[in-house]
Amino acid sequence: MVDVLNFYLDDSGTRRPDHKPGKRAAHGRDWFALGGVLVRQEDEAEARRLHREFCQRWDVTVPLHSSEIRARTGGFLWLNERSREDQAAFYEDLYVMMREAPVLGIACVIDRPGYNHRYQERYGRQSWALCKTAFTVSLERAAKHARGMGYRLRVLPERCNKPEDQALAGYYADLKATGMPFATDTSGKYRPLTAPEFGETLYELRPKRKSSPMIQLADLYLWPMCMGGYNEGVRPYQRLKQDGKLIECVLDADELAHRGTKYSCFDLVERLPWKDESPGA
Repeated sequence: MVDVLNFYLDDSGTRRPDHKPGKRAAHGRDWFALGGVLVRQEDEAEARRLHREFCQRWDVTVPLHSSEIRARTGGFLWLNERSREDQAAFYEDLYVMMREAPVLGIACVIDRPGYNHRYQERYGRQSWALCKTAFTVSLERAAKHARGMGYRLRVLPERCNKPEDQALAGYYADLKATGMPFATDTSGKYRPLTAPEFGETLYELRPKRKSSPMIQLADLYLWPMCMGGYNEGVRPYQRLKQDGKLIECVLDADELAHRGTKYSCFDLVERLPWKDESPGA
């Protein structure tokens, strides 16, 4: 039997570098990201059980969609009718479910203004869609983690539309055929995997719908990882890091640059430092 590490990944933000900035840009945060959670095949049933029991406790019958939960809209509009105590209990129970699930968060987050500053003058409209960079980088780092465990990697992105699903399938096939698409003179320091190594490691690509509990966990993990690139003191990111739920928490210091979550093109971002807000600090 093959030992398999499952990589469930969601996206966040706009894929086109030249797309008009969204609402986040007004607050100095404008990103595109792909990432989510890694879970061993043999541990997935436990993660699904925790998800199912959380939904039963709160009578949730819709997917756990991070943006709707934060804004208390859509399927979570009912939270506005609850007391502050009930709201706090819901959010805390949600976090406990995320913490107890046997998963690790990993992503590639690209700052869009930084990406345009670095590449637009050089490449103009020939710049890659951001999903190509984010998918290949996050997948390669997940593959490195799988290889370190002696596992193969199954890649399970959230299903989007036909063109975007086909694009990811193309990037996946290219990695197996030719390896990482970046220039070797600039990417060598990241110790990229070769095409044969990808061939040995990648098990299958299987898109999943938002109804998948594991895709919902990927969604819940991705937003804190994105925000953590701009401010390490953001409470959801801080808690995940303190509780050892991010890939960085299981890596040695010399592995972080080529195996941890990648924050790309953050040159223009004044990243706010870690602020310990734990009790007693």
